[in-house]
Amino acid sequence: MQDLKFPRVSLGFFPTPLIELPNLAAALGGARIFMKRDDQTGLALGGNKTRKLEYILGDALAQGCDTVITAGAEQSNHCRQTAAAAARLKLECHLILGGTEPDSARGNLLLDRIMGSHIHWAGDHRKGEDIPQLFEQLKSAGKRPYIVPYGGSNELGAIAFAEATRELVSQSG
Repeated sequence: MQDLKFPRVSLGFFPTPLIELPNLAAALGGARIFMKRDDQTGLALGGNKTRKLEYILGDALAQGCDTVITAGAEQSNHCRQTAAAAARLKLECHLILGGTEPDSARGNLLLDRIMGSHIHWAGDHRKGEDIPQLFEQLKSAGKRPYIVPYGGSNELGAIAFAEATRELVSQSG
């Protein structure tokens, strides 16, 4: 397989462990079952979004951006990991979250705030519908914003999982 070169930043601990689940396999009466432990990527309590963010934020930095914008639910793991990655890379982070601001911040929302994210509440707009307006506001304010797609799902995110497949093949061989 040809190596593709895309800007990438190091945000996680890879390779993540691959562990066998013999009890589950026995309970299901079938083939061997393995689990890839991407919860151990090391970025803000872990998760597979770290893989995507290495490429997506690598692209943001390569373009000279200083601010990232993404969207999700109030307890979005994607938003939590984006906030952590942005903090590590010293990028300003804006999160557009569906719903209304709760009386107290808990879970991922609390972590988003601790990591310095700017939170924008979007009511019924739960999937980033308000990103274009915020992008223009930040640009007008002299920022160089970069849009991180909802869930980190774009071509760069797909490249990250092609790399994860290589990792998995090397571990299982």
